[in-house]
Amino acid sequence: MVRAEALNWFREAIVDFERAKRAIRDRDWALTAFMCQQACEKAFKAVYIGVLRARPPRGHDLVMLYRGLSAVLRFSESVVGRIPEVSQYYIVARYPNAGLEVPSESISEEQARRALEVAEEVIRIVREVIERSS
Repeated sequence: MVRAEALNWFREAIVDFERAKRAIRDRDWALTAFMCQQACEKAFKAVYIGVLRARPPRGHDLVMLYRGLSAVLRFSESVVGRIPEVSQYYIVARYPNAGLEVPSESISEEQARRALEVAEEVIRIVREVIERSS
């Protein structure tokens, strides 16, 4: 049985993914990118709690979080290759001069769509893994 705490993390991941989809419809590329990062982070943490039965590492680095889950989560090569790209949006999509002078003007539609593809696959695979563990 998957702990309620893990399901709560996953529910929030889904909510963030839905926010990302609304943001892309609104052409808010920076918000889309950030919400995709959040969806992935929360989904990964749900797997730590619900499948590995371990406290997730502190932090927001998707690469580090995924490294600890690569034995239980299998993504397409293209998604694995884009995890570092999505990870950076935790900071870069929100703060001026943290890589981009003005994130709201600098993150492109293509970047937002790439992030959305990553988040979509992460949500789908994590859902399957959690359902198998229930």
